[in-house]
Amino acid sequence: MKKSSISLISILTLTIMGGGRNVYADSQKPAEPPANIYMKEKPEAAAPQDDAVLSGKVVETMNSGGYTYICIEKDGKKTWAAVLETKVAVGQDVVLQPGYEMINFTSKTLNRTFDKIIFSTGMVLQDGTTEMKSFHGKSMVSKGAGAPSDEKIKVEKATGSNAYTVAELYVKKNELDKKSIIVKGKVVKVSSGIMSKNWLHIQDGTGTTESGNNDLVVTTSEIAAVGDIVTVTGTLYKDKDFGSGYKYDVIVEEASIKK
Repeated sequence: MKKSSISLISILTLTIMGGGRNVYADSQKPAEPPANIYMKEKPEAAAPQDDAVLSGKVVETMNSGGYTYICIEKDGKKTWAAVLETKVAVGQDVVLQPGYEMINFTSKTLNRTFDKIIFSTGMVLQDGTTEMKSFHGKSMVSKGAGAPSDEKIKVEKATGSNAYTVAELYVKKNELDKKSIIVKGKVVKVSSGIMSKNWLHIQDGTGTTESGNNDLVVTTSEIAAVGDIVTVTGTLYKDKDFGSGYKYDVIVEEASIKK
């Protein structure tokens, strides 16, 4: 693994993204995809943390919904952080990469609201390296996340002259770049309140996990839940790079959603 030098984007991961499983040292995928990141109805905006790493002793930790919540104490100050689920123990000294501070973040699975919590992009290992993974799906430079391997998804293609399947959008991304498209699929992951957007992962049964063309990331101001069948109208962008490694081969933005 290469040493990471993180240049934070202006505002913020679980998540999630396409729909993401691991964040750092534990490279094995969890059995189930992590739970959605939910914010309160009127949360304060997410703010980028400074470039300093988070370090200290773990004084409290719990796993819930595919995430590991860690309370780190250093110099008498306690800081809550969250990463995609990994092994960590009370009393352990940890060093985490910087992340984004979420204000009044509510974890539905814990039934708990954190006044402030930092979503870290990875753990610094003993050799100084780090493995960063996206809260949206897979590794930060990725094509998307997959639904559970045992789930069979089959959604009928949307109608209209600019309607496509998920796989077709990957094939035709060059000619469709910056054009309005329509796509219909099942929501398999949601991350809310990140960069002032809601991030959906949708699949329609086309494409393959191996090829990375089965999952489409959609950003929208509208709300959808995992399991919803939605028709998305938005602008397709190819090779979209948000910085800090958040790069997508194909993404649909400024989307409207019809259920």
